[in-house]
Amino acid sequence: MWLTQGWEKRFGLDLPAKDTGYGHTTAKVGKVRVESAGQLTGYYDAVHDQTLAYLRGLTAKDYDRIVDERWDPPVTLGVRLVSVLSDDLQHVGQAAYVRGLLQSAEA
Repeated sequence: MWLTQGWEKRFGLDLPAKDTGYGHTTAKVGKVRVESAGQLTGYYDAVHDQTLAYLRGLTAKDYDRIVDERWDPPVTLGVRLVSVLSDDLQHVGQAAYVRGLLQSAEA
Protein backbone atom coordinates (compact mmCIF):
# COMPACT_ATOMS: atom_id res chain seq x y z
CA MET A 1 0.00 0.00 0.00
CA TRP A 2 2.91 2.33 0.72
CA LEU A 3 3.93 1.83 -2.90
CA THR A 4 0.65 0.87 -4.60
CA GLN A 5 -1.22 3.93 -3.35
CA GLY A 6 1.72 6.33 -3.75
CA TRP A 7 2.30 7.13 -0.09
CA GLU A 8 6.08 6.93 -0.53
CA LYS A 9 5.78 9.87 -2.96
CA ARG A 10 3.41 11.84 -0.72
CA PHE A 11 5.79 11.60 2.21
CA GLY A 12 8.83 12.35 0.05
CA LEU A 13 11.30 10.65 2.36
CA ASP A 14 14.87 10.54 1.14
CA LEU A 15 14.90 6.73 1.22
CA PRO A 16 14.63 3.90 -1.28
CA ALA A 17 10.94 3.22 -2.02
CA LYS A 18 10.98 -0.22 -0.38
CA ASP A 19 12.86 0.87 2.75
CA THR A 20 10.75 -0.13 5.77
CA GLY A 21 12.80 1.72 8.37
CA TYR A 22 13.96 -1.48 10.05
CA GLY A 23 17.43 -1.02 11.48
CA HIS A 24 17.58 2.75 10.99
CA THR A 25 19.87 4.71 13.24
CA THR A 26 18.50 7.37 15.56
CA ALA A 27 19.99 10.02 13.27
CA LYS A 28 18.22 8.57 10.22
CA VAL A 29 14.90 8.38 12.06
CA GLY A 30 15.36 11.98 13.21
CA LYS A 31 15.39 13.14 9.60
CA VAL A 32 11.84 11.90 8.99
CA ARG A 33 9.44 14.83 8.77
CA VAL A 34 5.85 15.12 7.61
CA GLU A 35 3.96 18.07 6.18
CA SER A 36 1.00 17.87 8.57
CA ALA A 37 -0.89 15.77 11.06
CA GLY A 38 -3.43 15.28 8.28
CA GLN A 39 -0.82 13.51 6.21
CA LEU A 40 -0.23 11.03 9.03
CA THR A 41 -3.91 10.49 9.77
CA GLY A 42 -4.60 10.07 6.05
CA TYR A 43 -2.01 7.32 5.87
CA TYR A 44 -3.36 5.75 9.06
CA ASP A 45 -6.90 5.79 7.65
CA ALA A 46 -5.77 4.15 4.40
CA VAL A 47 -3.85 1.42 6.27
CA HIS A 48 -6.77 0.88 8.64
CA ASP A 49 -9.26 0.50 5.79
CA GLN A 50 -7.03 -1.91 3.89
CA THR A 51 -6.33 -3.94 7.03
CA LEU A 52 -10.02 -4.32 7.85
CA ALA A 53 -10.82 -5.34 4.27
CA TYR A 54 -8.08 -7.98 4.39
CA LEU A 55 -9.15 -9.37 7.78
CA ARG A 56 -12.83 -9.47 6.79
CA GLY A 57 -11.88 -11.60 3.80
CA LEU A 58 -10.22 -14.32 5.89
CA THR A 59 -11.87 -17.61 6.71
CA ALA A 60 -11.12 -19.84 9.71
CA LYS A 61 -9.06 -22.08 7.44
CA ASP A 62 -6.82 -19.16 6.41
CA TYR A 63 -5.42 -18.76 9.93
CA ASP A 64 -3.77 -22.20 9.73
CA ARG A 65 -1.96 -21.42 6.47
CA ILE A 66 1.85 -21.46 6.82
CA VAL A 67 3.28 -18.04 5.99
CA ASP A 68 6.89 -18.46 7.14
CA GLU A 69 8.80 -21.74 6.95
CA ARG A 70 12.05 -20.29 8.31
CA TRP A 71 10.96 -21.12 11.87
CA ASP A 72 10.54 -24.41 13.69
CA PRO A 73 7.66 -24.87 13.90
CA PRO A 74 6.65 -22.94 10.78
CA VAL A 75 4.60 -19.81 11.43
CA THR A 76 0.91 -19.77 10.57
CA LEU A 77 -1.01 -16.69 9.49
CA GLY A 78 -2.87 -16.72 12.82
CA VAL A 79 0.37 -16.66 14.81
CA ARG A 80 1.83 -13.94 12.57
CA LEU A 81 -1.27 -11.76 13.03
CA VAL A 82 -0.98 -12.09 16.81
CA SER A 83 2.69 -11.12 16.54
CA VAL A 84 1.85 -8.03 14.48
CA LEU A 85 -0.92 -7.05 16.90
CA SER A 86 1.47 -7.43 19.84
CA ASP A 87 3.99 -5.17 18.11
CA ASP A 88 1.29 -2.60 17.37
CA LEU A 89 0.15 -2.59 21.00
CA GLN A 90 3.72 -1.98 22.15
CA HIS A 91 3.86 1.07 19.87
CA VAL A 92 0.56 2.33 21.30
CA GLY A 93 2.10 2.04 24.76
CA GLN A 94 5.20 3.94 23.65
CA ALA A 95 3.05 6.71 22.19
CA ALA A 96 1.02 6.92 25.41
CA TYR A 97 4.23 7.17 27.42
CA VAL A 98 5.55 10.01 25.26
CA ARG A 99 2.18 11.78 25.50
CA GLY A 100 2.35 11.52 29.29
CA LEU A 101 5.88 12.96 29.32
CA LEU A 102 4.78 15.90 27.18
CA GLN A 103 1.70 16.55 29.28
CA SER A 104 3.66 16.45 32.52
CA ALA A 105 6.24 18.85 31.08
CA GLU A 106 3.46 21.32 30.25
CA ALA A 107 2.00 21.17 33.76
